[in-house]
Amino acid sequence: MLDYKMIRLNNGVEIPEFGLGVFRSEVGTETSDAVRWALEAGYRHIDTAMMYRNEADVARGIRESGVPRSEIFITSKLAVQSIADRKFEEGVESSLAALETDYIDLYLLHWPVTNFADAWRTLMKYYEKGALRAIGVSNFQIRHLQKLEAEGLALPAVNQIELHPSFQQHELKAYCEERNIRIEAWSPLGGSDFLLIDRPEIQKIAKKHGKTGAQIIIRWHLDTGNIVIPKSVKQHRIVENAQVFDFHLDAEDLAEIAAMDTNKRSYWSPDRWD
Repeated sequence: MLDYKMIRLNNGVEIPEFGLGVFRSEVGTETSDAVRWALEAGYRHIDTAMMYRNEADVARGIRESGVPRSEIFITSKLAVQSIADRKFEEGVESSLAALETDYIDLYLLHWPVTNFADAWRTLMKYYEKGALRAIGVSNFQIRHLQKLEAEGLALPAVNQIELHPSFQQHELKAYCEERNIRIEAWSPLGGSDFLLIDRPEIQKIAKKHGKTGAQIIIRWHLDTGNIVIPKSVKQHRIVENAQVFDFHLDAEDLAEIAAMDTNKRSYWSPDRWD
């Protein structure tokens, strides 16, 4: 097993700080193989979503791995269209069926779509009856979280957001941490179109520690308290991405990466969820 930490969420559920993301993993064996390889390598956290259309392939990868469901932390997300069309219950039930499970460990609202407060009330109902062990949000900005608070609704356990060395989200992260909402980073390496692993600052630190650029960025996330879910569909990289539990970054490393922040997104703004 990998030497990752378990992070206690605000409802007491524990989540592995490290996992496999399957965004842009193709439907079919590409996804199921990646999940199986990750589980064989010691991963125990898999992150998918309705919108990725590969929840069923995640289930197949889990089944083929032979790892008991009880040992695996599964995250999925309610799709934009399900929220916009007010098909909240249908969406949750679709995820449960596709993942071949009677519970999902963490279920998120994928984007702050109109109707998100009502969708959140539905997630709370599924949480209360145990079908969702923890509930959270994705791509929510401060004002969206404030709306949930203003309506007296339960705080999310997690906010999954774009976060990487060139977009560090200090204000949002601080707001969430003050309320014990854990930050989970998507596109943690900068994203497939904007990879940061070969940046000179990262390569300098990688050479110092005898690690790859990807390993340095993953370790940066862990050392700064983020839950991190790097994506790969190549077995050697899935294994390599997990080889980050035998070192830490020092203050100099952290300062160099902090200086990389441009406060600019690589991908979609929550203001343009459509």
